[in-house]
Amino acid sequence: MQDQSLKKITRALISVSDKTGLVEFAQKLAAHHVELVSTGGTAKLLREAGLTVRDVSDLTGFPEMLDGRVKTLHPKVHGGILGIRDNADHQAKMQEHGIQPIDLVVVNLYPFRQTIQKPDVTMEDAIENIDIGGPAMIRSASKNHHDVAVVVDPKDYGLVAAMLDAHHGALPYVVRYQLALTAFRHTAAYDKEIARFLWSRQPANPEVALGDTAANQQELPEELELNLQKAMGLRYGENPHQKAALYKLAGADEHGVATAEQLQGKELSYNNLLDTDAAWELVMEIHHLHLREHRAKGAISAEHLPHTCAIIKHTNPCGVGVAASPLEAFQRAKSTDPVSAFGGIIAFSGLVDEATAKEIAEMFAEVIIAPDFTANARQVLAAKKNLRVLRMGDQLRISTHLELRRISGGVLVQERDAELLDEEKFEIVTDRKPTPAELRGLRFAWAICKHVKSNAIVYSAEHQLVGVGAGQMSRVDSVKLGASKAQLPLAGTVLASDAFFPFRDGLDEAAKHGITAVIQPGGSVRDKEVIEAANEHGIAMVFAGMRHFKH
Repeated sequence: MQDQSLKKITRALISVSDKTGLVEFAQKLAAHHVELVSTGGTAKLLREAGLTVRDVSDLTGFPEMLDGRVKTLHPKVHGGILGIRDNADHQAKMQEHGIQPIDLVVVNLYPFRQTIQKPDVTMEDAIENIDIGGPAMIRSASKNHHDVAVVVDPKDYGLVAAMLDAHHGALPYVVRYQLALTAFRHTAAYDKEIARFLWSRQPANPEVALGDTAANQQELPEELELNLQKAMGLRYGENPHQKAALYKLAGADEHGVATAEQLQGKELSYNNLLDTDAAWELVMEIHHLHLREHRAKGAISAEHLPHTCAIIKHTNPCGVGVAASPLEAFQRAKSTDPVSAFGGIIAFSGLVDEATAKEIAEMFAEVIIAPDFTANARQVLAAKKNLRVLRMGDQLRISTHLELRRISGGVLVQERDAELLDEEKFEIVTDRKPTPAELRGLRFAWAICKHVKSNAIVYSAEHQLVGVGAGQMSRVDSVKLGASKAQLPLAGTVLASDAFFPFRDGLDEAAKHGITAVIQPGGSVRDKEVIEAANEHGIAMVFAGMRHFKH
């Protein structure tokens, strides 16, 4: 049976970087006649609030030194935390050496993550923000949770204060146990963050060949440490009989759909989040394509970039449009396949205005995600109470996190396919060269094709998706499906294929529908036959030199 005994809190050691709610919590402790022992800035803050505080140096009889690196690493601190209260020998030794018991440790750590998030962070700054004494005290208190309580999260101050009130200044075992569990998770996540950063900054040294070191710095790590924090429970997974939750990836480059702000609507579902991520990644792909073209022309400001709108169903695009305004971009995206757009996820690369919101309000959608919405747009959308509206702010980046996929007995890991089209690798392989307009259409189609499930075929105009063939077992079937789904004229469109054509039949089928240019990776043993087919049909063909499978 677990020991459910209460332990009186008589002395607390407090040393925190995050001082949120600390004064109020310390006041609660003082009200229960708890002696407060503290260090540096924490002690200063508490004294300014009128609290009586004892310095750690007074407790240890030893001054802080080495620029504050050594202050709590002392037997009178760790002995006071680790000493077992029911062990007579421990108590005798503590008395012999003047070690006073510490019943509560309130510590959170140097802001390592916040430090390395700074774009100009140096290795020296990062190293100085690796906490040593803090984790040592946290682990000591967690190990001895039978006698000692530890608090690492300001969110737990209220719980601890309430328990002290309920138990006349004591804490029950079950509370100390849960606090210890939280603390061990806290230090584990902290160490993982440090290890990830050091791995990313390891110096090149060909003489070192110890496992995952500079000798194979460009490879994936030998051990993959994840720091996932539960953000919210979901009603269910892909189906009602499956439990699900959203976990946020805590890290220096934390961003993405998991961190979006929900402005309104029903709670997000598992499938909503999958589709919303697919929609956001697609609009960011095209946004960065336009940004690169913009900068290639010597433009500095990105203020006048075109707007992109994508509509997603079951992680595949059923509509994509680009235009000078969000309204026109949405209208182009919706007209690709109005039937499939019903109940879809809508993503925008820029600010959504009132006119666009009014148009969206005329149809049923599950989620809208955009960098931001005007006040009038929000007012219009608010009438659709169940519509989930997500704001991304200025997180206009392509995700570069590793991709993980569970298989039985293990996890597959790969780098995210974040490569933008490199036109220096283009190879025009047909007699006819693509026109400038066709080249623009091919770039656009290729960007979309990357986000379509294989076998992927995309029919596209210069600024609008026209037809999609996704997830078929043969490439020629994807060509047929994309054409059969098209609601807009196919004549004059261009076509993108995520992988090479294994036979000429796919190109022959596409030619029936009047396409004028094709982009594909190339690399088939039958490339010559496919090129000959393109020449026969007067179609310009570009080999992109890269593949975009998406399974």
